[in-house]
Amino acid sequence: MASMMRIEAAAQKLLNPNGDAFDVSLLDDVVTAAYSPTDPNRAMANKALMALQDTPDIWTKADAILERAQNTQSRFFGLQVLDDAIRVRWRVLPTEQRNGIKNYIVGKVIQVSSDEALASSEKVFLSKLNLTLVQVLKQEWPQNWPSFIPDLVGSSKTNEILCENNVQILKLLSEEIFDFSRDQMVTSKVKNMKESLNSEFAAIYHLCEFILDQSQRPTLLKVTLQTLQRFLTWIPLGFIFQTSLVDTLLNKLFPEPLYRNDSLDCLTEIGSLADLEPDYDPIFCKLFSGFLVRLGNIFSPETDLTQPFENGSEHDCVFIQRLALFLTSFLKAHLKALETPGTQQSLIAGLFYLVRVSEVEDVEIFRICLEAWHILAHDLYQAENEFERSGSVTSVLNLGNNCSSNCVASRKYIYGPVLTGVRQVMIAKMVKPEEVLIVEDENGDIVRETTKDTDVIAQYKTMRETLVYLTHLNCDDTESIMLSKLTAQVNGTEWSWNNLNTLCWAIGSISGAMTEDEEKRFLVTVIKDLLGLCEQKRGKDNKAVIASNIMYVVGQYPRFLKAHWKFLKTVVNKLFEFMHEVHPGVQDMACDTFLKIATKCRRKFVTLQTDERVPFISELVDTMPSIISDLEPHQVQAFYEAVGCILSDKGPAVTVNRGQLLEKLMEMPNCRWKMVMEHANTSIDSLVEPNTIKEIIKILKTNNKTCRSIGSIYANQFQTFFIDLLNVYKVYSERISATIAQQGLGATQLSLVRMMRSAKKEVLRLLIVFIEKSGPPESDPQAVAQGFVPPALDPIIGDYQRNIPNSRDPEVLTLFTTVVEKLRHHVLSDVPGITEAIFECTLQMITINFEDFPEHRIRFFEYIRAVNTHCFQALFSILPEHQKLVVDSVVWAMKHTERNISDTGLNILNELLQNVGKTPNIAQAFYQRYLLALIQDVFAVMTDRLHKSGFKMHATLLRYMFHLVQMNQVTVPLFDPSKSSLGQANPAFLSDYISNLLIQSFPNLTKSQVSEFVDGMFDLKMDLTTFKTHLRDFLVQLKEFSVEDNSGLFGEEQEVQKRQQSEAREAHRNAVPGLLKPSEIIDEDL
Repeated sequence: MASMMRIEAAAQKLLNPNGDAFDVSLLDDVVTAAYSPTDPNRAMANKALMALQDTPDIWTKADAILERAQNTQSRFFGLQVLDDAIRVRWRVLPTEQRNGIKNYIVGKVIQVSSDEALASSEKVFLSKLNLTLVQVLKQEWPQNWPSFIPDLVGSSKTNEILCENNVQILKLLSEEIFDFSRDQMVTSKVKNMKESLNSEFAAIYHLCEFILDQSQRPTLLKVTLQTLQRFLTWIPLGFIFQTSLVDTLLNKLFPEPLYRNDSLDCLTEIGSLADLEPDYDPIFCKLFSGFLVRLGNIFSPETDLTQPFENGSEHDCVFIQRLALFLTSFLKAHLKALETPGTQQSLIAGLFYLVRVSEVEDVEIFRICLEAWHILAHDLYQAENEFERSGSVTSVLNLGNNCSSNCVASRKYIYGPVLTGVRQVMIAKMVKPEEVLIVEDENGDIVRETTKDTDVIAQYKTMRETLVYLTHLNCDDTESIMLSKLTAQVNGTEWSWNNLNTLCWAIGSISGAMTEDEEKRFLVTVIKDLLGLCEQKRGKDNKAVIASNIMYVVGQYPRFLKAHWKFLKTVVNKLFEFMHEVHPGVQDMACDTFLKIATKCRRKFVTLQTDERVPFISELVDTMPSIISDLEPHQVQAFYEAVGCILSDKGPAVTVNRGQLLEKLMEMPNCRWKMVMEHANTSIDSLVEPNTIKEIIKILKTNNKTCRSIGSIYANQFQTFFIDLLNVYKVYSERISATIAQQGLGATQLSLVRMMRSAKKEVLRLLIVFIEKSGPPESDPQAVAQGFVPPALDPIIGDYQRNIPNSRDPEVLTLFTTVVEKLRHHVLSDVPGITEAIFECTLQMITINFEDFPEHRIRFFEYIRAVNTHCFQALFSILPEHQKLVVDSVVWAMKHTERNISDTGLNILNELLQNVGKTPNIAQAFYQRYLLALIQDVFAVMTDRLHKSGFKMHATLLRYMFHLVQMNQVTVPLFDPSKSSLGQANPAFLSDYISNLLIQSFPNLTKSQVSEFVDGMFDLKMDLTTFKTHLRDFLVQLKEFSVEDNSGLFGEEQEVQKRQQSEAREAHRNAVPGLLKPSEIIDEDL
């Protein structure tokens, strides 16, 4: 208690000194309590320190704190308050105080850094003091402190200890200006500081050169190298290539282990300089060759680095990482220059070093190397394509004569031996594809993967592309390496889970990169060996790993399976075996792989194959109960989706009776549904038993998956239980409503109510999918509209309208959006009733604020958009007050802060205006009632600074509405005729109205600015691009926009650029066989 009172008293005295001198010892007491984890007064002390730090003049006590404090943390506190004052208050301080702070900090830095013992004991304090000095420099240098660099360089030659700290300050200054300045200083200030540092760099360079030549002090040499590395990215090239710098780094410092890593950092910065004049190429070639000579004195290109890296010191491991950075950055910048005959040998040696570095067990180092291998493989593939094209042209011109003497040799042959090493590394280190669900955990157990590693997925994509390019460059070599590794797995010499995994992932990753004949030869061996290995190995975990790899490989090669029925049948039957294997992940992967194969090879299953008695699908449907007997519900649903996918094929070659097979397929879920309905007929309460609800949900999910994959023929199944479905929905709706009426709003959280709502959602999802997939001949739109919509209105729409907001399902809105989009004019007569039922009650939910009911919000506007697009006339068949609600809701949507909702609102308004313009009997009344308000609303949204991303549509809408008026297409007055002068025209009225509105809203605008802008709005010669420029120029004149980032106003151009880049990438991926995964390829024959 006494100590608490003491701390409280100390804090009070520090905060309110009442004329007494600042007591540093009291600060020490408070800081000691704040930094002691066991002190009971810690929270109070921390609070006191924060209050003290916020005191406006606390910085004036910083010198006293730094000089007299006994606690190190107190001195750090003093530096912190000084830092805050420099950053926040510097410009308002009198010149004398600024000079006083500057001189004090400089003196303190010199005092501490001139004494070796003091600098060593106060190392952390000195580093923070240096940062404070840099904060002053950012404010004062160069304009108010032009002598700083000369003074610093001059003092550095008097004392090595002081010199070491001065070089450290230069390093911090470079980092602040070139690395960290973007968000902290205005551009002109940064530019000024960069120019000053550049102009005075000669003095800095000569200091660094002097140190590197004359000093024997290791710490000084290391910090000089680190400082130099920061400067090398921006200094004039003459300081690098017209001095002895490169020679010093390469021949004096790199051979010394103590300075090797720091000098290698500098060489990396030099080696990565790109896009220079060709005159520099010989210099870079000489640098690379010289570096390899020095590196050869440390280890040769044949050295296996895996063990030295694993057992080496931290310094050794850092060296390998820096070496990876040097080699990759140098090769990326200067590969073409190194391909000349004089340096080819050095290039190949350097690449072999990179292969050795790639082999070490370190993910970050491998990713550094991988980027370089990807670039090299892609570059060689492109060059090989061009070479083959030019070679074929030459042979035509030479009429078949041997032109080898005139043809340039293919670049890939230069790299042949290196690429073999790269292929081996890629195969040995291939990471797990997304499709593989079975992994080895940290305990060495085989388990099902629970989370996705996005870094690994990205790495797999890059590795896969690299291996595809490498396969194109030499398919035989890739095949030879893979088959030899597979043989080592089969005979046991290299058997391990990891080795088999990486090999099979690599095999799966090159699907499509071989010709069909090469693929056939290769895969026959692979699949036979893997199936044999599965029979040979014992143990659940071994079998699970092999099964996982078999499933992954076969899933990646649908082209081979389609061409070889017996292999396809063997593989599918093996998958059915794996569906009985209860090891975690195996069944999931078996179902996923079967779905993948069913999607790509479905024609094979529904047509009669050689030596088969009936199409495979017939046998499959007959034996299905036994196949799926051990599967979990979600796996059963995936299986039904796969079979539905097979039955969706209705090509001319398909002779099976798809309707009968669908009936047979659905026997099991239909039987369970029938039992549930029979019990419900006996006692309706059976429907609300938890187990019954779960069963209904499972049945509905199975139907949903089947409907989604099989298509319109599902109508045969759907009509067998549609009325039952609506009755179940109605029962659950009534029970939920009754429970809420009895127990209040809290009833929505009861487990039974939530289960019933889940069942209702599944009914809605099935209805949505059925409508989406409906189509002739089995489910003609007219028949669906007449048979489906009227019976569903009261059970679904009526329930939605009657329910409390928290119990309304957004899926109802999605369902009727789908109905309108799919059935269009066939439901025109039903749309007014649907709209009346859902409109007002939903609008009340979503207009209270911008946050509640987010799903209802977007689904509601999607419904409005669908009606506007497909059943426009229906919008004007509802009550006039509801018509106004429609327009108001669209305006409310475009004002929404969620981009997807505001964009939807803008699109709806644009489509609404277009539709109104095409409907003369509606147009004039609409314009008179809404046009002026809509123009005002669009202006409000465009100028509120929250909706810059919608600028293109704002411009489109304003241009359309202004031009409507200017072209006299609005024939009714937009003004009150009784209050206007005779002969008043709409264009003149609108011009005056908007001018007054803008002048009132933006007082900083002059009348001439407004007049010029408004006149431009009516200019019919302006196309949309010119109109957007006119609007942008106006917006940046506004005070509110002038101080902001206005890149959002150019969002359309940025999106076009991104789209073009994306299209170029996709075009390239489509052009290179193997870059697209099989699942991404659209089969033209299906």
